[in-house]
Order: sequence, then C-alpha cells, then structure tokens
Amino acid sequence: MTSADPLGVIAIARSWLGTPYHDQASLRGVGCDCLGLARGVWREVVGPEPFPIPPYSRDWGETGPREVLAEGARRMMIEVSPAEAGPGALVLFRMKPCAIAKHVGILTAPDSFLHAYERLGVIEEPLTQSWRRRIAFAFLFPQT
Repeated sequence: MTSADPLGVIAIARSWLGTPYHDQASLRGVGCDCLGLARGVWREVVGPEPFPIPPYSRDWGETGPREVLAEGARRMMIEVSPAEAGPGALVLFRMKPCAIAKHVGILTAPDSFLHAYERLGVIEEPLTQSWRRRIAFAFLFPQT
C-alpha cells in the first residue's frame, strides 16, 4: 500500500480549520470531533469510509484491553512508528497514563498538528513536548 501525498492531506485537513466541535459529528464547517475530523479527511483523501463507526464514549481516561481506534486504523491505513511520523500522518494520543488512545490529530509540520478540541473546534497548534509524549500510534493515509 502506498501512502497519500502528505501535502494534499495537510491541505484538506486545514480546510477543516474553524469547524465547531460537535461530539461524534463529521461535517466540515458544521461540526466534528477529533475522530470526525479524521473521518472527513479520509473521505476527501481516500473515498467512502469502509465501515460504519459505532458510537464511542468521550472518556479520555477509559482503560481496557483493546486499543479500538488503533485496531480500526490498522485495518485501513499504513502504520508507522510514532518516531517516524511526519507531516500528513494521523496520530493517536493517549491522554492519561494507562488509558487507551482516544484522541486523534493530524501532523501538519514537525512541530505542529491539527485536531478538534471541545469548546475550540478544529485548531492547529504547536506539537509541544506535552502533546508529543502522548502519541501512542501513528498512521499514514493510503493513496487511492
């Protein structure tokens, strides 16, 4: 599987900037959460979503035996190590120690990323050490 052009991924992701936050939504300019942002970028980069996304909890401290987001991403994306992830990569964040990865962002440069955040909507911000150390998984969008 070949990866999509990272500059194209970033341009599409940035077109979502300013989209308001709305839990479990995925409509550019209308509302999305972090996973909804990734789903919307997928639709524009790759095409229709290959399977429906079931409802999910908003609990960033959720623990459990399965990394559901990472397992889903592995089914349709190219996994890379977080250390190898560059601009255009989808990254999954573990927001609390020992919790499962439940927050999603897209790297836009070596030191910045884009994500949907409650009350702020889709924003681009610095990839600080605090954010960087939370990256648990990284994936590349496939080329169609």
